[in-house]
Amino acid sequence: MNPPPSPPRAWAEIDLSALRDNLRAARAAAGCEVMAVVKAGAYGHGLEEVARVLAAEDIAFFGVANVGEARRIAATGVTTRIYLLGATWSEERAEIVGRGWTPCISSLDEARHFDALAREHGSRLKVHLAVDTGMGRGGFVAEGLPEILKQLEALPNLEIEGIGSHLPSADEDEEFTRAQFAQYAGILRSLGGPERFKWRHLSNSAGLLGYDRESCNLARPGLMLYGISPLPGHESELRNVMSLKSRVTLVRTLPAGHGVSYGRAFVTTRPTRVATIGIGYGDGYPRHISGNGADVFIRGRRFPLLGRVTMDQLMVDVTGSDVAEGDEVELFGPNIRVDEVAAKAGTIAWEILTGITPRVVRVYR
Repeated sequence: MNPPPSPPRAWAEIDLSALRDNLRAARAAAGCEVMAVVKAGAYGHGLEEVARVLAAEDIAFFGVANVGEARRIAATGVTTRIYLLGATWSEERAEIVGRGWTPCISSLDEARHFDALAREHGSRLKVHLAVDTGMGRGGFVAEGLPEILKQLEALPNLEIEGIGSHLPSADEDEEFTRAQFAQYAGILRSLGGPERFKWRHLSNSAGLLGYDRESCNLARPGLMLYGISPLPGHESELRNVMSLKSRVTLVRTLPAGHGVSYGRAFVTTRPTRVATIGIGYGDGYPRHISGNGADVFIRGRRFPLLGRVTMDQLMVDVTGSDVAEGDEVELFGPNIRVDEVAAKAGTIAWEILTGITPRVVRVYR
């Protein structure tokens, strides 16, 4: 008889009620329809589970990065429309047409190819016009856009249903972002007015939290759905969704003068009670946080990391505590915010969340 499987050494608890609450907060802030951005495995939270939950909330679109993500959502059986946020390449387009997903168009060549494929398929494909107002990653630049739109509208198997752009600096450069909103509104006027497009979208999470969006009727929240505000002052409006957790696997007392972890970047100056935790950068906890004052949360209090984070383990100073083998450890969650972890690792919350690796079990609450 085989023994029962042991509990996970590292796991991520995903609070689905918090996800729903954050969607409600995004809708209230946006005051319009919502495209839920679920690319990169729903920011590391689990694409299929998140898609099922959000689809039940009657959103307008799911925003994904590529056809692989679109295929995974479609396989769940949800019927929410799927929007591809970036430019597509030629080998992807037949599947997009065949499945009726909605691409954005960044070039006339791309549009003509979609038109030809839709004609072969006997369908009319709904597409959105991508406009580059400063991101530099894709879309048409504003110059000459009225003439380009005429050419696009002459393609009989495409329906130009929407127009979108992207904010590169809404969480960093308010002046540029306000100018970008004004440019977007001006583009709409030059193309015959907002009413020419069923869907008009520009705002990511920072855009809908911090700026007037009168030209838009669709918002694209991503980060805020998962409980993190890209702008200060909005944290209380959102609920934490992911908590990254592990366990204490070993507790020992090391003498003064003893190194901890690779490179002996930390050496004890006194007898030190050291707890080893069963998680490391192989699980997505960032190695670059080493030596930057990071903490973990055990038994109701914080304890500091010691030395370098290793691939599968890390060490913390639990001197003077009753921390014991098997104790639950919070790496980030309600007691240590993920944006704090990101700041101490010299990166952003997006990278931390999407970097949690598959060997970390997702547990849905």
